[in-house]
Amino acid sequence: MRKITTFNEQIAINPKIRFGKPCIKGTRIAVEDILNFIKAGYTFDEILKQYPILKKEDIIAALDYTTSVVLGREEIYSFSPH
Repeated sequence: MRKITTFNEQIAINPKIRFGKPCIKGTRIAVEDILNFIKAGYTFDEILKQYPILKKEDIIAALDYTTSVVLGREEIYSFSPH
């Protein structure tokens, strides 16, 4: 059985949710989803309107997680369905 990994208490990685993509804890909203909104030019407020369950701190945690991955301080966990 694979365990759930957490980062900064707001990002969870569970192989049973979104194929193991890092998500905001307690949701199915992936860090990748938030990054795609930011890449498309959405503001934090616009993202929060799309996902009312989120808080500003969740978006910041997603960015912190991404920064840690890029800088090599955090591993990228991904689980394939095969």
